[in-house]
Amino acid sequence: MERILLAAPRGFCAGVAYAIEIVNLALKVHGTPLYVRHAIVHNEWVVKDFEKKGVIFVEDVNEIPDGMPVVFSAHGVSPQVREDSVNRNLKVVDASCPLVIKVHNEAKHYASKGYFIIYIGHEGHTEAEGTMGEVDPSSVVLVETPEDAEKLSVPYYDKLAVLTQTTLSVDEVTQTLDVLKRRFPHLETPKKGDICYATTNRQLAIREIAKQSDLVLVVGSTTSSNSKRLREVAEAYGSEAHLIMSPDEIRPEWKTNYKTVGISSGASTPEILVDAIVSALQDGRDIPTEEVMVVEENVNFQPNRDLQQLAQARS
Repeated sequence: MERILLAAPRGFCAGVAYAIEIVNLALKVHGTPLYVRHAIVHNEWVVKDFEKKGVIFVEDVNEIPDGMPVVFSAHGVSPQVREDSVNRNLKVVDASCPLVIKVHNEAKHYASKGYFIIYIGHEGHTEAEGTMGEVDPSSVVLVETPEDAEKLSVPYYDKLAVLTQTTLSVDEVTQTLDVLKRRFPHLETPKKGDICYATTNRQLAIREIAKQSDLVLVVGSTTSSNSKRLREVAEAYGSEAHLIMSPDEIRPEWKTNYKTVGISSGASTPEILVDAIVSALQDGRDIPTEEVMVVEENVNFQPNRDLQQLAQARS
């Protein structure tokens, strides 16, 4: 190996940093046990770190004892989850990413105007379930791929709209949208696209390092949609690519058989894991590491002021 290229930006997006900060604030306010509905972000390292602090992760708020505090994960929740939380008198702290909430609001807007909604996303993903839950099931359909869009049959509607999961491949969504617009010329799209800035920027960055690398490693969880999309983008741009979480997964030949190794990480991956991968690849050797900056990010989401003040008072 002659060099390592680090994609920039990589790692935590503003929505993930926001959600993690909210859980830390909620711990100060409510103490333990603190319940979180679903993994706060899709990264096992982050989840395990919170579990050590007394956080309990559940998939169904009905598993939580009445009256206890619960944090909604960054992926957002459906109205049904909110209703179930009210019925159990849970103390809700919402860590939903503001960019996910934007798509929820778009779904409610279109539904209120009588639109049928085509939602581009991944079946069973928490974000998809939350957004689609905002709409009557008879007025929304999910598509995953351009092939799905080609075969899609929808009941006749004067008004059709399309929404998108925030963590998808920009290229694949573009292909899917092209098919939908060809088949449904009256399809309406939001004024601003739904794929979040962080997903877009990380995919732009990994394209650049993929063009220059023999091997690309994406540090992230197999449960992370945006991490998996990064691996796919790197492959699409001509590099061998793998999704890994720890130095234990590094193969011996990766250290010797490739001249240039590119590294990026998903939006829910802590930088400490990237540092560990880089160190393991260098293996004590003086291998230069170069950061390839595509765009600088300056987005920052601030937690609710009341929550911040309560946490400050408790600490």
